[in-house]
Amino acid sequence: MAAGKNAYDLRFASGRPCLDLVATGTGSSGTCELLDGAERLADWLLATGLVPRGTSLDAVDDTWVARFRQLRAGVDRLLTAELGGRRAEAALERVNALAATPPPGLRAVRGRGGTLVRTLSADPECGALLAAVARDAVELLTDPVARAGLRRCEADNCRRLYLDTSRGHRRRWCSGEVCGNRERVARHRRRVAAAAPAPGPGEGEGDGSGEGEEKGEKAGG
Repeated sequence: MAAGKNAYDLRFASGRPCLDLVATGTGSSGTCELLDGAERLADWLLATGLVPRGTSLDAVDDTWVARFRQLRAGVDRLLTAELGGRRAEAALERVNALAATPPPGLRAVRGRGGTLVRTLSADPECGALLAAVARDAVELLTDPVARAGLRRCEADNCRRLYLDTSRGHRRRWCSGEVCGNRERVARHRRRVAAAAPAPGPGEGEGDGSGEGEEKGEKAGG
């Protein structure tokens, strides 16, 4: 990852690469534009594990960024429509078309100490990486068990999508560390405010003994 970048900015707890991509945008599920250039896209590809660490991403340019944003918009529309019981046929056709391309080939090679590590069999190509994300969206939506776990974050200021794989399927937030903590703090503040005694009649306006008027007269000379 590029120096000076915060990995958490691009790594989410959504459970799927396609949902991680949607979370980088400003659509119905994202909150701000995180893929604002080639360097950021390269960081995202590494953070989500679509390419192994150490992979050269010098080929990533603004054309890649535009193509990933287009896929992101299609996946966002498709997932949002599915959650709402609607159809998004144009988005579905776009995702299906990209998913038809072969994804990146993988190899196992000996790393440090002789341990097998994952690498790509060829230099990464934009179309192959787009296919990997599009295929993930297709697999999510055609797997009844996975599809049943698709959720939208319940935090007031978040609309991110995530896959609920928790026991009992009671997960409410896209991230317990961020949205979960924020909501817990907000609930605590509301409880404290509700438990505070209400101000009595005239409280803060003097006690009716004339002390306030006396102070005012002294201040006015």
